[in-house]
Amino acid sequence: MKRLLNTLFITSEDVYLSLDGENVVANRDKTIVARYPLHTLQSIVTFSYAGASPSLMGACVERNIGLAFCSPRGKFLARTSGLAGGNVLLRRRQYQVADDPDASGRIARNMIVGKLYNSRWRLERTLRDHGLRVQEQTLQNAIEILKKQIDMATEDVSLDSLRGLEGVGAVAYFGAFDQMILRNKEDFFFHGRNRRPPLDNVNAMLSFAYNLLAHDCASALESVGLDAYVGFLHKDRPGRQSLALDLMEELRPVHADRFVLFAINNRVVAPSDFVKEESGAVRMSDDGRRNFLKAWQERKKEQISHPFLKEKMSWGMVPYVQALLLARFLRNDLDAYPPFLWK
Repeated sequence: MKRLLNTLFITSEDVYLSLDGENVVANRDKTIVARYPLHTLQSIVTFSYAGASPSLMGACVERNIGLAFCSPRGKFLARTSGLAGGNVLLRRRQYQVADDPDASGRIARNMIVGKLYNSRWRLERTLRDHGLRVQEQTLQNAIEILKKQIDMATEDVSLDSLRGLEGVGAVAYFGAFDQMILRNKEDFFFHGRNRRPPLDNVNAMLSFAYNLLAHDCASALESVGLDAYVGFLHKDRPGRQSLALDLMEELRPVHADRFVLFAINNRVVAPSDFVKEESGAVRMSDDGRRNFLKAWQERKKEQISHPFLKEKMSWGMVPYVQALLLARFLRNDLDAYPPFLWK
């Protein structure tokens, strides 16, 4: 089993990364401020506009260390990529399936069922644990809608129909999302999903968490030999990691959304961790990102039992395991792609 190593997050906007021997060096104004051994790292995510040296990019490619560049707001910009790894026959099979609507639909169906199931589980868990603090009928209505979408999705492999079912489920789920926020509702409220840019604290955290999850999924897919840019549910678009977006769908409710709610309800973040700009856009401050990322890394170390494999592993390994299961299905080692159904 792959070992979960550390992810290095660079949150300061003015830090330039370079290579010195076997170390990543963080520089500010040509002064070294920190060093990190490469052999301890699984990936690097930088939120700095200063960038990184070509020698460091090359070293990361050689060692299969993911290096992703994001804006200070958390928007994904680019990631380093060397020669395509993995079995060429696996990628050829991936492209064949991506060009076949029915074959793509069978994989997409399981991913959408996983997302709808996990969304329903999040609402049911809140209703069970905090029934006296929430509007029970609001949650119950959303749960019933999600149940219906799951039943219909299990019978359909049409990509357009699946997208429609996912959309209805998402509207129901996010319509009840505010009920799962249990503290400081004055500053942490959710009146609907908005992005590009996010307009409130909760949406700013959701967008940030989704970018982190997409990075982890892309790295996982590349590590098992798949092409993160060629998806089954999300259509091809230049620069978009469509398969990473596919893979993360089922993980959004139980990994990203669950963590955002944890961060709010357990006071990991505070209202002072957010900055509202003149345009109305809301972004996390440097301190806010540091607090968020520290807790995110700790959550990735939490041990769980994988619902399909029945093996103990950390949350951080789940994207890798799902990518591996997808590769095994494409190789015909599995009868179907098993989505991550958390309970």
